[in-house]
Amino acid sequence: MERSAEADGIAAAAVLAEQTRAILTRRVIPLPPPGPVPDMLYLAVDGTGVPMTAAETTGRAGKHPDGRARTREAKLACLFTQSGLDDEDKPVRDVDSTSYLATLDPVETFADLVQAEAHRRGSDHIRQLVVLGDGARWIWNLAEQRFPTATGILDMFHAREHLHALAEQLAFIVPDPATWLQQRLTDLDNGDIEALSAAARRYQLDGPKATDVDKAVSYFETNAHRMRYAHYRKLGMFVGSGTVEAGCKAVLGARLKQSGMHWTARGATGITSLRCLHASGRWNQICPPPNSQTAVA
Repeated sequence: MERSAEADGIAAAAVLAEQTRAILTRRVIPLPPPGPVPDMLYLAVDGTGVPMTAAETTGRAGKHPDGRARTREAKLACLFTQSGLDDEDKPVRDVDSTSYLATLDPVETFADLVQAEAHRRGSDHIRQLVVLGDGARWIWNLAEQRFPTATGILDMFHAREHLHALAEQLAFIVPDPATWLQQRLTDLDNGDIEALSAAARRYQLDGPKATDVDKAVSYFETNAHRMRYAHYRKLGMFVGSGTVEAGCKAVLGARLKQSGMHWTARGATGITSLRCLHASGRWNQICPPPNSQTAVA
């Protein structure tokens, strides 16, 4: 069963790769979405480490104390649509609109898969494309190169975590740390990154502390255009990437990161492909059921 599942997954990944090439070379032009066209298409991106066998991580640097890697990153994309708001004017994800794709391959291969999937999902016909992600540079390089007209939104909850860390770094010098943090959280909610930055940089620091604080504040300054949260909420947009983070746990982690597991690249690729197909409701599109059986008279 293990060998069969991994082989089926590898075959499904090959079919998806061929579909990707066909779409990107315009040999296949996806049809518009059926029925009323959704208002927005979201592309949420994240990565999660998959535990690998020693042979698969040889020569790779990692965060383990001995400097070696114990995992390889599986990059996951989650695409879903939004057509309206709920009674409280909060965005609502369209039912059964979520599709997933993942790979352990380099980011360029992943970018091809994501771009083709966006075309398949109707990005050429939907009014607004939105990219959601954390602060990882590779995510925003991908967004800028492949989706230059999309609205990029940095996950608000990651931004809040960074702000709490910044407040801890400045707690020794700020007169009232709790009040300062609450004021900065308000700045963040309002998307006023300029006010947040000015409040953090008003204190004159030296040495390693100054370097650490400068790095923390630069995170907000670099991503300021992706943190206009009050504006995004006014437009009825999602400001969190919880869907893809849940996908990292439920679609990938629940199967690939159980206790004692160590994967080969082939095995992880095969099972990842099957998990994404199943979660996307695309099983029969790429792996059609056998039709060679004879019906019983």
